[in-house]
Amino acid sequence: MNLVISPAEGRPASGLWAAALVCAFALHSVALAQDAPTRSGFGPYPIIPGPYEHGPDSSPIEGVPRGTVTEHVMLDSQVFPGTRRHFSVYVPAQYDGSRPAALMVFQDGHAYAGPGGDYRAATVFDNLIHRGEMPVTVGVFVDPGTRDELAEKRGWNPRPTNRSVEYDTVSDDYAKFLIEELLPIVAKEVKLTDNPELRAICGMSSGGICAFSVAWHRPDSFRKVVSQIGSFVDIRGGHVVSPLVRKAEPKPLRVFLQEGANDLDNRHGNWPLANLTLANTLDYKGYDYQFVYGDGEHNGFHGGTIFPATLRWLWQDWAEQQP
Repeated sequence: MNLVISPAEGRPASGLWAAALVCAFALHSVALAQDAPTRSGFGPYPIIPGPYEHGPDSSPIEGVPRGTVTEHVMLDSQVFPGTRRHFSVYVPAQYDGSRPAALMVFQDGHAYAGPGGDYRAATVFDNLIHRGEMPVTVGVFVDPGTRDELAEKRGWNPRPTNRSVEYDTVSDDYAKFLIEELLPIVAKEVKLTDNPELRAICGMSSGGICAFSVAWHRPDSFRKVVSQIGSFVDIRGGHVVSPLVRKAEPKPLRVFLQEGANDLDNRHGNWPLANLTLANTLDYKGYDYQFVYGDGEHNGFHGGTIFPATLRWLWQDWAEQQP
């Protein structure tokens, strides 16, 4: 079976890393191993069918050093006045302070940081850093702000009241919040690289469009993006992202998009169509990108199971960069 996940017909998808992604998908889907994928009908993107299962890199592996995760709170913001939020910081075991670490920031951080759930980012970091498949990377897991009393437990209940304002607004406000307010707090404890090629940002749903917006507005600070089931629809103007990218000069970004064919379709727009449109736009403009299209819904099942492969592709040439 010849499975193609390249950005465009006739153009290879980053060589060995495309092959690694294909292998990861095959491991996670019996159906994928038996049947050729179907076409979406909109661009050269095969649908990778489920079921989706986590592979070994999403669980602790014996002999792999484990990083530490510390919990923090931020009780106000100048960019988003009156908001407060939880955040956590992952520091890998290999970090010794002798040189700056790479950086990856996650929106809806509580959904990524823990050992359970869909993404298990700290565990995946442990395994990939140990094998040199990604750099020594500090993870910053940021929750949305709320104007209500800050809940003791992180999560969706109660839902943070300022999430849509921060994530869905297509502006540089959230980038400014990260770069000028939150990351300087983290930098007091660990050395973070200033090299934007070694700084990544990730999110799902509204956090996905937020991650893209940060890198789009501030490529001097972030040049690697992971958007999972991204809300590139008209919630707070997100439907303008694809036309904006299509009309502008290309920016030096590497973008990974993951979407499901059974994602949301409501008054704000159609999530699969919006992500397919953005993928085609990135291809038209010649961006370094991957678009992985499954048959999932608006959840983290698919994105979580391919998260290790996502990071391998995202960080494929990290060793060529200076911190």
